Amino acid sequence: MTRDSRVGPPLFGGERETLRACLDYHRATLAMKCEGLTDEELRKRSMPPSTLSLLGLVRHMAEVERAWFRRVFQDNDAPMVWSDETDFQAAYDADASTRQEAFTAWEAEVENSRRVEREASSLDAAGHQPRWGEDVSLRMVILHVLMEYARHNGHADFLREGVDGTVGA
Repeated sequence: MTRDSRVGPPLFGGERETLRACLDYHRATLAMKCEGLTDEELRKRSMPPSTLSLLGLVRHMAEVERAWFRRVFQDNDAPMVWSDETDFQAAYDADASTRQEAFTAWEAEVENSRRVEREASSLDAAGHQPRWGEDVSLRMVILHVLMEYARHNGHADFLREGVDGTVGA
């Protein structure tokens, strides 16, 4: 991997600033795990029959960002990117994907998510989670997405190690 250029969250700060920074740190971590790899290396699976790969994780996190920010706060009927149904597992199969395709989708969803968060009046802003049929706060959405990144960045460590023998940050 290249050098670590991530910006860590503040050691002291308000709740919103801290949550935003933690989420951006985890987004940067996933991107860092993929740096310097070819499309073929990014598609390398952990072990058959699993479809889990770094490129699959990027695609999955694009779907997570889309589901939790776009569908909850903007358009409850926004379709998924890689599934005609609500199948988050479909994104994991990146056999025909490229870095450009996956990262373009992921970066677009991240930018939309950042905009939704910035424009919200507070962390108590409510959106509607269509899968649950319940309203949820922006705070809960940020925490949920943050937990998704934390879990999947653990997978990314394992996947990166399988590609080049390094252990992640």
